[in-house]
Amino acid sequence: MDNHSPVKQNTFYAIGLSYKKADAEIRGKFSLDEKAKTNLLEQAKTNGVESLLVTSTCNRTEIYGFAQHPFQLIQLLCDNSQGSLEEFQNYAYVYKQKEALNHLFRVGTGLDSQILGDFEIIAQLKNAFVESKKLNLANAYMERLVNSVIQASKKVKNETEISSGATSVSFAAVQYIFKNVEDISNKNILLFGTGKIGRNTCENLVKHSKHEHITLINRTKDKAEKLAKKLNLIVKDYSDLQIELQKADVVVVATGAQNPTVDLDILNLKKPLLILDLSIPKNVNENVKQNPFVTLIHMDHLSQITDETLENRKQHIPAAEEIITEILTEFLTWSKGRKYAPTIHALKAKLNAIKESEINHLKKKNADFNEEYAEIITAKLIQKITSHFANHLKDDNTVVEESVEWINKVFQIDNLTIK
Repeated sequence: MDNHSPVKQNTFYAIGLSYKKADAEIRGKFSLDEKAKTNLLEQAKTNGVESLLVTSTCNRTEIYGFAQHPFQLIQLLCDNSQGSLEEFQNYAYVYKQKEALNHLFRVGTGLDSQILGDFEIIAQLKNAFVESKKLNLANAYMERLVNSVIQASKKVKNETEISSGATSVSFAAVQYIFKNVEDISNKNILLFGTGKIGRNTCENLVKHSKHEHITLINRTKDKAEKLAKKLNLIVKDYSDLQIELQKADVVVVATGAQNPTVDLDILNLKKPLLILDLSIPKNVNENVKQNPFVTLIHMDHLSQITDETLENRKQHIPAAEEIITEILTEFLTWSKGRKYAPTIHALKAKLNAIKESEINHLKKKNADFNEEYAEIITAKLIQKITSHFANHLKDDNTVVEESVEWINKVFQIDNLTIK
């Protein structure tokens, strides 16, 4: 049996699913709350995964990390969510190496957002890195990668107009309300849930309607009170939800619950009610549509609303892609250098050791041996040899791992490859 068969190298993958192919119901099954994300990271560490990032938003759930096979990462996601392997195969994607890197850059710069130019995901990536680092699941490669994506995001935001104008899911929700509800400033609006989307929606509503007609409810009341104090709004207890639903003309649901919190049974309506569900998983049961007074709109529908702002943003995609190419190329150059630099240093040391041995041998055999001249000649030769190898490894067409393995084998270099 061959005891020297090469160990399969870990590969960088991006696996996950997003709004592009998976609807809100499927995204809800694969969504991960904070506890699930922590459990996933701990399981990854137990499984010997070297480095990993986990993000889960209303639009996507993704894992970025190293594995010998992407199934290792897919299994982590399925084990810690309600999604099945079959559903993953039908709705998800797997990206490898440069394709995975490019995907992460597009996500981080808002080019892959459900609403073009929405940069909220970058905060999620930063938080994901912090959580991974706490568990020693963020190696030097991952740290450099995340910093590069942050750099690209800032540059795209500052040097292009891809995020110009007010456009986001929360803004689209407010637009929809104003276009479809008459005399909105005198209507009763109930905001259920005060997460980021809920807060943003509420702030937009406050700008265009009367404060005394907006009521906040959150299962954790102090969070609602904090927002209400800032915007001078009314806060009600979670136990008052059913009563407040009857009073409302518009309800914005933006909770982080894993199961529906509003369903047909608690709706005792005597007038029309517009419900906007901005939650993933969906927090409003589809059965509410059985009530003739209810109009239910989900965030995926809102995200399809295109306006002049979005059309203007599309013109700046090429400029954003140029920035991504520039910073991704810098990252790849750095990454490639890290892979072969230790080998080149080790090769140089090996050649110098051979040189010293040969010079010492010749000195003993030849009393007239010119050691100084030999040192000059051999130093130049070693420099030329290592430069040739370095240039080969730098070439874009070179498979670095294979070449490094060959150099290590030929020159018997005991060298650790850095990821």
